[in-house]
Amino acid sequence: MTLTGTAPAGPRQRFDAMISGEERIEPRDWMPDDYRATLIRQIAQHAHSEIIGMQPEGNWITRAPSLKRKAVLIAKVQDEAGHGLYLYSAAETLGVDRAELLDLLHEGRQRYSSIFNYPTPTWADVGAIGWLVDGAAITNQVPLCRCSYGPYARAMVRICKEESFHQRQGFEILHVLARGTPRQRAMAQDAVDRWYWPSLMMFGPPDSESAHSGKSMAWRIKRYSNDDLRQRFVDIIAEQVRALGLTLPDPDLAWNAERGHYDFGAVDWAEFTAVLKGDGPCNRQRIEHRRAAHADGAWVREAARAHAAKQADRAAAREAAR
Repeated sequence: MTLTGTAPAGPRQRFDAMISGEERIEPRDWMPDDYRATLIRQIAQHAHSEIIGMQPEGNWITRAPSLKRKAVLIAKVQDEAGHGLYLYSAAETLGVDRAELLDLLHEGRQRYSSIFNYPTPTWADVGAIGWLVDGAAITNQVPLCRCSYGPYARAMVRICKEESFHQRQGFEILHVLARGTPRQRAMAQDAVDRWYWPSLMMFGPPDSESAHSGKSMAWRIKRYSNDDLRQRFVDIIAEQVRALGLTLPDPDLAWNAERGHYDFGAVDWAEFTAVLKGDGPCNRQRIEHRRAAHADGAWVREAARAHAAKQADRAAAREAAR
């Protein structure tokens, strides 16, 4: 693929050589406009997903079945907020302001992961999100630690470590429920049944229909295609579900010795498209809650700006007094 840009041959050739040589692109390096725009789109969507993703589990903090479960869930939701901050900071190194990105989210002009538009009616959903949703996130995000853009890659190192904890926490919740009462086991199985297919959609559309994968892979922003990552994930959870003693709702799931992978059923891409267009079970609820939270936090942002201005004035006065 030809890498496009508007710079003279020298900077463009150096950029191409850095990408080919597996070197990191840093904020002060020249980069093609398309590369910058692709990164802003991807990092912003990732950041939006982290902060919107606080909602499905956040409403279980007060209803978690024990003090320990509440404390662990609070820590997890706080982690997600921190991930969003890391990623907005990474996006800002590309010359965009996080306030602008949030405005685009609130106006519906930028997306977040469609997985967060599904409801969480039972405690088992918290476990299913941890095991399946965070497990899919890890599969997708670990290769991003080798992303060609330095600030994004470095942010992903810490995020992936924390997501690994989240995945283990979700697996443990399901493991306990699966060995509990018949009702608890049924609740765990129901949650897995509802989250399995949406978690497969998290990797994006099939490679043949992906508008961005080819360019992102050419630039080493992502390392594997959507379909390759989806296959990796299925191979992992098809084994892990046995340890849980539960099943995956896929009658076509079967080991294929010739391929060395699990075969699995067809994803309902019509559902995926509908949720992306805003017709999921919780699309409106999620974005309305986010807008309200942003409005409620206006006084905090104003106070922070006032404090920063005061500190700047004091620093200037001290400098003038020297």
